[in-house]
Amino acid sequence: MASMNSEILNILKKADTRTWKTLSLPFGEETLTIQVPSDCASLRMRAWDTPIPSAKEIRRALHHPIGSPSLDAIIRSKPQPVDQTTVCITVSDITRPVPYRGEGGILPPLLKMVEDTGVLRSNIVILVGNGMHRASTHREKIRMYGEAVVDRYHIEDHDCEDLSRLVRTLKTASGTEVFLNASFYHADVKIVTGLVESHFMAGASGGRKGVCPALVNTRTLEQFHGPEFLEHPKATNLVLEGNPCHEESLEVAQSVGVDFLVNATLDSRLRLTGVFAGDLVAAHEAAVQAMMPHVQIPVPEPFDIVLTHGGYVGRNHYQCVKAAVGAMAAVREGGMILLLADNGDAEPIGSQEYKTLLHLFKMLGPDGYVSMLRHPDWVFTKDQWEPEMWGRPFRKVGFDGMIYCSPQMPEEAYKIIPGLSGYDVTEKDMRFDSPEEKVTAMLQNAVCYAMVHPRFAGRQPSIAFVEDGPYAIPVLSESTSSVAIEE
Repeated sequence: MASMNSEILNILKKADTRTWKTLSLPFGEETLTIQVPSDCASLRMRAWDTPIPSAKEIRRALHHPIGSPSLDAIIRSKPQPVDQTTVCITVSDITRPVPYRGEGGILPPLLKMVEDTGVLRSNIVILVGNGMHRASTHREKIRMYGEAVVDRYHIEDHDCEDLSRLVRTLKTASGTEVFLNASFYHADVKIVTGLVESHFMAGASGGRKGVCPALVNTRTLEQFHGPEFLEHPKATNLVLEGNPCHEESLEVAQSVGVDFLVNATLDSRLRLTGVFAGDLVAAHEAAVQAMMPHVQIPVPEPFDIVLTHGGYVGRNHYQCVKAAVGAMAAVREGGMILLLADNGDAEPIGSQEYKTLLHLFKMLGPDGYVSMLRHPDWVFTKDQWEPEMWGRPFRKVGFDGMIYCSPQMPEEAYKIIPGLSGYDVTEKDMRFDSPEEKVTAMLQNAVCYAMVHPRFAGRQPSIAFVEDGPYAIPVLSESTSSVAIEE
């Protein structure tokens, strides 16, 4: 049997797990168990006090909007007859766990409200705001919106590179030329839906992001996803004021005009906790204020090792950067991040552009990569921003300070992926009966390896597990009164 790197093997042999405890971690719809040091702290989001909204309460939220006339009044205020009024409803793609479908979802009652005013079903377009993501598959649409909606309504995917379906609409204060999806731009009534959670660039998702970046083209995003914005200190989780990404996105959405917003919030188990409908700004602000106290996890001091996971959103390496960036505040400089990833997407790394850029990032390092993006001869590429975001955690822990564990990722993929992998700490020729068994072995060895890593100079390193992965935002604080930190 071929062995792992002899240096790593020798380090692993020093691990003593006899007093360790059992830890459970989410992996897709499964739960994994590994052993961790007995003093491993569990960092988790604060539970929501409110019960899960019923279908009746969802309808009530839609009929009692925040800072806005009713949707019925908005539709009837348009100059053309109601039966000639066109409506475009933007929805999120499979990468966001928005509760759209079924009796407890937000989409069926919203569609019913629109049709009850007299709008013809044939005049309704459901537009998937992919941003720069790939188009949705038919199966993904059914999973997200429900078979009844997919069968009865016209659904189309936004394509940021199809100029024939884009309209030049405005130039922002920062000089950005905005090209917007034509179906949304030409609709008489524009409705935006989505999820409000922390966002590692724009502060919070939802609201204006349902327009920009969801419905614009690559050229428009040169500024929004360019280094001048992303390297700004306020382009980070839970910061809106002074955040250039938030301000640019809001300017675009307000200039284009959004008639009605429907945003949802979720708890750590991805259950619906609130529906916020109405004005683009007022309803979004209400959702953000409701969400923030639950996702922030104050920690008294950073840990040497932080274990986290990619959550639902981490369908590929491209998306898992959210978990790595989110964990940064909890790990000390020169520490280690161990990342469990359920990369079940058809492309477990991401697009071909992303793969190429990621390889460049690995070769150049975080600072060299940003210098390349800033060069006057560099041509903006649509996925360039994700490797740039990976630079944030790698600057803090180094390329050998992150271990990425994904059973779907082939070993040869790590030729272009920065950092260590689960393969580096696992016997090369081992055979596993399932992805869960494979990744459990990877993650267990990653923990053992990190606990006896030479960078900790023989001392016992502190370790923490971020239970909620990319949805939780650890924040350094002297007070831990609003958070569960357990050992």
